[in-house]
Amino acid sequence: MRIKNFRVAFRLSAILVGLLVLMMNLLFFFIDLKFDTEILLLLGIILLLFFISSVLLINYRIERFILNKIKGIYNDLSPSGVSMSQQIVQSDMEALRESILKFADDKKLEIETLKEKEDYRKEFIGNISHELKTPLFTIQGYVLTLLEGAVRDKNVREKYLKRTAKGVERLIYVVKDLDLITQFESGIKTIDRTFFNINELIVNVFDLLEMQAIKNKISIGFDREYIESYQVFADKERIQQVLTNLIVNSLKYGVKNGKTEVSLEELSEEKILVKISDNGEGISEEHLPRLFERFYRIDKSGNRKAGGSGLGLSIVKHIIEAHQEKLLVESTIGAGSEFSFSVQRVTKKVKSTQN
Repeated sequence: MRIKNFRVAFRLSAILVGLLVLMMNLLFFFIDLKFDTEILLLLGIILLLFFISSVLLINYRIERFILNKIKGIYNDLSPSGVSMSQQIVQSDMEALRESILKFADDKKLEIETLKEKEDYRKEFIGNISHELKTPLFTIQGYVLTLLEGAVRDKNVREKYLKRTAKGVERLIYVVKDLDLITQFESGIKTIDRTFFNINELIVNVFDLLEMQAIKNKISIGFDREYIESYQVFADKERIQQVLTNLIVNSLKYGVKNGKTEVSLEELSEEKILVKISDNGEGISEEHLPRLFERFYRIDKSGNRKAGGSGLGLSIVKHIIEAHQEKLLVESTIGAGSEFSFSVQRVTKKVKSTQN
C-alpha cells in the first residue's frame, strides 16, 4: 500500500515539475532571458528540491486522506463508543491494513457464531417441542376419551388414568432436567463435595440398573477385579447421576448379549479417570462434537429406543464442568463407545469391600 502511494506521489510530482519546467521555458523564451551555467545549475537544484518535497507532501496527504476516510468507515461499523485508536490512525498504512483485516476477521467470526447460535436455537425449539408434545398429546387423547364416556367403564378408566399419569410423569421429568441444567448454567446450582469410595458408588449404580440390564440382555460390571478402592472428593449424588446417565445411555444403544464395563485408571496422585465403555452400535464422528447438547439426537427421525428426557448427556456435561473436571468420548461405528471423566482423588487408599 505504501509503495503504491509513493508511486502515485512520484507521478504527480513529476507531472508538476514537468509543467513547471515547460512554463519556465515559455516565460524565458518570450522575455528572451539568457542564463549561464551556474544559474542553470541552481534552477536544477531548486527543481529537484521541489520534486522531492512534492513527492513527500503528496504522499503524506494521500495517506492522511485514506486514513481519515477509513477511520470514518471503521467507526461507523464499530459498536457505539468503540473507535480506532489514535495510535493506529497515526501509524502507517500497513498497520491500518492489518487492523482492518483483523476487524473484518472478527466480524466474520461474529456473524458465523450468530448464525450457529440461531441454527442451534431453531433446532433446540424444535427438539423441545417434540419432547413435550408427545406426552401432551398422549395425555390429551386419554382425557378426551374418558370425557367422551369411557370414564363410566371402570377398567378403561383405571387403565387410561394410569397412562395419563405416566405422561404427566414424563413431562415433570423433562421440566426437572431442564431446570437442573438452567441452574447449573446460571450458577445457582452448586456442588456439595464430600469424601466417598467411588468403587462402592459404582457398585450401587450397578445394583440400581441390574433389572434394566437384564431386560436389555446386556451385562454390566467392572472390566476387572479391583483389589484396592479409591477415595475421591466430589459431589456423591451428582457423580452417581453421571454414572447412571452414562450407563443408561450405554444400555439404551447397546446390542443384544453385549456388555457395558466400568474401569478406573490412575491419571496421577490427584486424579482418577472413570471409563464407561460398551460394544454397542457406536456413534459416527460427525455427531461427537454435539453429543452433549440439549435434546440432540443422533437419530434424526426422533424415534427413541427407550424413554428419558433427552437431557441425560447434557446434564452429565454440566455436572462434570461444575466439578472443573474433563469429560471425553470416543466411539467407532459398530465397535462401541467409551465415555470417560476425571474426578479428584484422595491419595489415601483403603481396602475394597466389593466382592
